Amino acid sequence: MEEVKQHKALIVVLAVIACFRPLMNILGLSAQIGQPMASVSATVIITLAWIATVVFVRIRQPVVVLMFAGIVYVILAIVLSAVLSPILTGHLQGPITNPFAIVGVLVTNAVWGIIAGFLATVLMRVWKL
Repeated sequence: MEEVKQHKALIVVLAVIACFRPLMNILGLSAQIGQPMASVSATVIITLAWIATVVFVRIRQPVVVLMFAGIVYVILAIVLSAVLSPILTGHLQGPITNPFAIVGVLVTNAVWGIIAGFLATVLMRVWKL
């Protein structure tokens, strides 16, 4: 957990970067680009940015850091959805309306962070960083 305390700011920055994906949906950009291509492309770009960042910074435990980035991202995305959906659509939407969805989204994004962290670890070992 020392790694998490040491890199709190980085975790938050990575989570904010990931908020680009729900913002694309909220602003209608995903619909204009076309689904599922928009979501898949955004996820790939965000994942590559996360991996590149932890490799560049040489994080000792990228799996832990990126797992927490995924969890913080979920919290930010839920808040973003809860605040913006009533303004944009007139009613509350998103995971906040279903507690089971919150658990599913948390688990999914924690696993996303773990997988990205594992890929970063492999790259760091291959490149001997």
